[in-house]
Formats: sequence, structure tokens, C-alpha cells
Amino acid sequence: MDSGMRSSGRSLLLLLFVITALLALPSRAAAITLGEGLAIVAQQGRDVRISEAEEDVVRAGVRLARSPLLPRVDLYARRTWLRYRPEALFGLFEPVPISEKDFLSYGFRINQLLYDFGASYALLRASRLGLKEKRLDTLRVRNLVALDFTHAYLDLLEAERLLVLAQKEVRRFESHLEETRAMYEEGLITKNDLLEAEVMLSDARQRLLSAENVRAMRESRINSLLARPLSEEVAPEEISVRPYTDMSLDAAYETALRLRPEFKALQARISAKREEVKALKARFYPDFYVSGGYDYQENRYMVYEGNWSLVAGIKVNLSSGGATRARLRRAVAELRKLGLEEEKLRDGIMLDVKKTYLQLRSAARKVEVTAGAVAQADENLRLQRLRYREGVATATDVIDAVVLAGKAETNYWRAVYDRMRAEAGLLYAVGEDIVKAYAD
Repeated sequence: MDSGMRSSGRSLLLLLFVITALLALPSRAAAITLGEGLAIVAQQGRDVRISEAEEDVVRAGVRLARSPLLPRVDLYARRTWLRYRPEALFGLFEPVPISEKDFLSYGFRINQLLYDFGASYALLRASRLGLKEKRLDTLRVRNLVALDFTHAYLDLLEAERLLVLAQKEVRRFESHLEETRAMYEEGLITKNDLLEAEVMLSDARQRLLSAENVRAMRESRINSLLARPLSEEVAPEEISVRPYTDMSLDAAYETALRLRPEFKALQARISAKREEVKALKARFYPDFYVSGGYDYQENRYMVYEGNWSLVAGIKVNLSSGGATRARLRRAVAELRKLGLEEEKLRDGIMLDVKKTYLQLRSAARKVEVTAGAVAQADENLRLQRLRYREGVATATDVIDAVVLAGKAETNYWRAVYDRMRAEAGLLYAVGEDIVKAYAD
């Protein structure tokens, strides 16, 4: 009995120890690919959701613009109290009552616009074009958010790579310090060389701390874009998808003018403004309408208390104080301004495409140049260390070689990620969907 209880107690303590050990283990960072992150920000990004909400507002405006083309139905009911009973005079006879003093009335009316020379249809088309413009603007916002996230993701990858290089530089200076200390103890070098190695190691460790801070800040930037806690750990994976950017400059121009959502949105706004001008011109012509319904009045003096009616009419606005002409002149001026904005936007897009195109070519060339420099710097470091051990080179030669190797590696990886950023920038400049381009 006691043996069984002791065995159960030991098992319980062992279980508690295992659970405590598991809880004490550090949590693993959440691995994420660029494609996964882009899919999140394209659907849940704050700017994207704001633009979609604005799109709903414009969509409601389309339904509002459609309302004049549909019948208007009004129901009414009212009770009337008069001070005097309505009466009528017929020649020499006594006044004859024509209505009760207090009476109830109710009924309904249906009003339908028949023709207004296309004004209502023009406004409806303008509203639909406005919705098209807003949808295109949402695409622009989504692509801009995707570009921002892509740059932030590449910044984090670059920070991680530079952090590794900083750790590598610390190890190189630690190795050099060990060699220097051993040679100093053997009396082969002066203490000045030993002090110089210690100072360089201290500087390398400070640069390592700076690299860790940069990596932490860029990690927080990713979490902010993903709407996650800023302190959450992120483990980005290297980009395995290379988007297609092998195009000529002329092809890039043509693609940009065909796909850039802001250019198509401005064209939709110009078309909408033309429809608005048509609607304002139609205001100088009459409106034709028809109205009908049923009216009931509680009146015992009338033969028919309830009656159906149908009215066909025409309505002309003879004067609005010059408001219609002023609105027309303003719309024509706005249309002319939009035409100038289209020319400006076209030139801006062409300039943006050329800039990103040249940036990509320059970045690709830098990758080729710096790749060869890394191998040369590594070989130089190996030779200087060998010469230092043999007493041919000085400690300064080794330190310079370590610094040169670190600089060459840093330049190479910065060039690599600059090229990737330039690729994403060119995709945005020509109007390609960045989310689809980097889909896993």
C-alpha cells in the first residue's frame, strides 16, 4: 500500500517536472513566406479595408442615382378640422354644403418620370463610372500595400543576413585576438598589436548589437503590417519565387499604360465627368412624367368619396437664378482640368517605369560585381592570416583584411536585396499584381 502510494507520488512529480520543463522552453518564431504575408495584407491590411469601406459608400451612391428612374410611391392619411363648413353659392339660392367640417382623407400616389432628355441616365452612368474608379483605386491601394510589405519583408531578410555577417566578423576578430595573444606571450609582437586587436573586437561587438536592434525593428514593422503584436517573433523564409521582369523598356511602358489602376481610374473619372456634363445640359429641357393613384375623402356631400386618378404632365424650369449654367461651366472646367491631369499622370507613370527599370539593371550589375569581390576578399584574408603567423605581415594587415572581407560580403548581400526590391518596384510601376507575382 505504501509502496504504491510512493510510486504514484513519484509519477506525479515526474509529470509536473516535464510540464514545467515544456513551459520553460522558448517559443519558436512563426515561420512565414512572402506569399503568405502578401495574402494576409492584401485581404486584411488596414488601408485595404478602408478603401473597401469607401467602395461601399460609392456603391450606395449608385443605388441613389438609380432612384429617379424608378416609380415613387407615397402613402398618406390625414384628419382635417375646419372652422367653417365649406359651402358654395348657386345664384339666388341658399349656400349649399360641399364638404364636412371635419373629415378623414387617405390614399396613395405613384409618380414616374417618363423622359428627361437623358439627364437621369447620364447621372446613373456617371455614378457607375465613379464606382469603377473606386474599385480601381482599391486595386491600387492593395498593390501599394503589397509593395510596402514586400520591401519590409526584404528589409527583414537583409537585416538577418547582415546580423549573420556581424556575428561572423566578431568570430574573425576573436580568432585574430587569440592568435595575437599567443604571439604576444611568445614575445613575437608588441603589446600595441594586442591592444589594437582588443579594440577592433570591441567595435565589432558594438556593430553586432546595432545589427540586432535593426533586425528587431524590422521584425516589428512586419508585425505592424500583419496587424499582429509588435513583439511577436517572425522567421522569414528566403524568397523562392522570382517574378518575371525580363522585359524591354518599351514593353514596360506599354504594360504600365494598360495596367496601372490609377491611370484607368482617372480615365473612368473623365468619362464620369462627361456624363455629368450631359446631364447638366439636359436640365435646360423639360421633364415628362405621369402620376396616378387613389384618393379617398370622408364627405357625405360627394357622390364618390373615393376616386382613381391619372395625370400626365410636363415640367420646365424657366429660371434657377443661373445655378444650372454655373454648374455646367464648372463641370466643363473640371473636365478640362482632368484632361491635363491625365497628361501629367501619363508622363509620371513613364518616368516611374524608367526609373525602376534602370534601378533594376543597375542592381543586377552590382550583384555580379560584388560577387567576385567576396571571393577575392576571402582569399586576401586567408593569405594575410598565413603571412601574419609566419611573421611576414603585421596585425594591421590582418585587421584590414577582416574589415575588407566584411565590407565585401555586406555590399554583396545589400546588392542582392536591392535587386529584389527593384524587381518589386518594377512590378508595381508597370501595374502587375504583386500578390500574384509572388504567390507560393
